[in-house]
Amino acid sequence: MDGPSVTPRASWNAGLRAGIPFALAALLLSASFGVIALDAGFSALAAVVMSAIVFAGSAQFAAISIVAAGGGLGAAVAAAALMNSRFLPMGIALAPSLPGGAFKRAAQGQPVVDASWAMAAGPDGSFDRWFLFGATAPQYVAWVAGTIVGALAGDVIGDPESLGLDAMFPTFFLALLLAELREPRARPVALLGGVIALALVPFTPAGIPVLVASTAALLGLRR
Repeated sequence: MDGPSVTPRASWNAGLRAGIPFALAALLLSASFGVIALDAGFSALAAVVMSAIVFAGSAQFAAISIVAAGGGLGAAVAAAALMNSRFLPMGIALAPSLPGGAFKRAAQGQPVVDASWAMAAGPDGSFDRWFLFGATAPQYVAWVAGTIVGALAGDVIGDPESLGLDAMFPTFFLALLLAELREPRARPVALLGGVIALALVPFTPAGIPVLVASTAALLGLRR
């Protein structure tokens, strides 16, 4: 999507604007994470540091749920890694659009999150990396800020489920699916991912359907 008529700054600014709605959702969701992390026995500092380093909602909630249930650190880390493994096919699709050597491309891949990755994808299978960077920036700030709010004001926020915040993850992925259905070339991948997720929901733990459905992104390797 990068081209001679589109400067990196223009792409960055466009990404910033596109990322703001998702940042608002991240702010609410991460606040609920801060509350839940405290309930699971985490300190406020530990919850904030986890959000700053991991920056992955599904992985963080998976790890917290295991700790809250009495599981060990190893199991929590394994669950988080499993949830984040959906970024492997996403990274494979993104890699040809990133310049530089292996380490430089790995560093540029760190801002990849679901919404930014989907919005930065072009109809030809390439990615606008500056748009992706810009779209992720407000989401990261909101994610860390929301965790701080939740960790420090958990008693005021109360039970996240009573506020309906537990419905934000499925709504978020549904919004991404609907956006992809508008693109003819992306439609088969989006439909396949949706079918896989729906088929697995009744039989697998939470998070696994989205994880397995992400393998549909490998179809994007076909040029």
